[in-house]
Amino acid sequence: MTQTYRPRRSVLYVPASNEKALAKIATLDCDGVIVDLEDAVAPADKVAARDRLAAVFAGRADRRREMIVRVNALSSEWGADDLRAAAACEPDAILLPKVNTPRDVLEAGDLLDDAFVPDSVKLWAMIETPRALLNIGAIAELGRDPASRLDCFVAGTNDLVKDTGVLATPDRRYLVPWLMQMVLAARAGGLDMIDGVSNDFRDLDGFARQCAEAAAMGFDGKTLIHPAQIEAANRAFAPTPEAVAEARLVVEAFAQPGNAGKGVIALNGRMVERLHLAQAEKLLAKVAAIGA
Repeated sequence: MTQTYRPRRSVLYVPASNEKALAKIATLDCDGVIVDLEDAVAPADKVAARDRLAAVFAGRADRRREMIVRVNALSSEWGADDLRAAAACEPDAILLPKVNTPRDVLEAGDLLDDAFVPDSVKLWAMIETPRALLNIGAIAELGRDPASRLDCFVAGTNDLVKDTGVLATPDRRYLVPWLMQMVLAARAGGLDMIDGVSNDFRDLDGFARQCAEAAAMGFDGKTLIHPAQIEAANRAFAPTPEAVAEARLVVEAFAQPGNAGKGVIALNGRMVERLHLAQAEKLLAKVAAIGA
């Protein structure tokens, strides 16, 4: 079965208040861009940043990368207007900050439905509060219902550190249990899971290590704060040549006439099940999407 896949290896935050950075979006090699109305924009600039959205999305011909808008929390003075302005641009998704319960996602979805926003506009949710972690199973379950529009989780590690007081070490040892909890919940809900940012964009070696660890934990990609981080993220979250070669062997083996209908086959001295075939097909779909 052919699987579709949309790469989210590298997703760059770009402040909606930074015209110079916005102008460079088309030249970037990242898989996605989050046009940010929230943390990256000072309160005095919120309205002007929102007004700039229409120009950012006007005549958008390049669909090579996903375009997402992060709005302010709906409970804030800017949130409702942000959501309406973002929806009018019909981005690929709208990223909701400070999600605490399933109701936060459902209310945003209701507003989009009431405005007849196309179903193609999805919702992403920041997991960045203690309440979100406690409710993450119920929030993730919305991913099983297409009507919710929920498509992806994004880890908000900076806010988690701030709200919990946990020590932020370079290896993120105290955050790892929560990060793994996010991955598990996302998979249970059929959602993608994108890792939080690395604040020191000058330490590219440390960033590469963090990306490799996140990929090993099962994350689909990483959010970025600087274009210099794109290459390392794209490399870390892409399949290795060895994994691609192995996946092709598995697919070819199951495609042989003598293996039709078999649940388990022998390949190079080991037993391979159809679950491995599904994994191989997904990996090859990922490779094809990245190449495209």
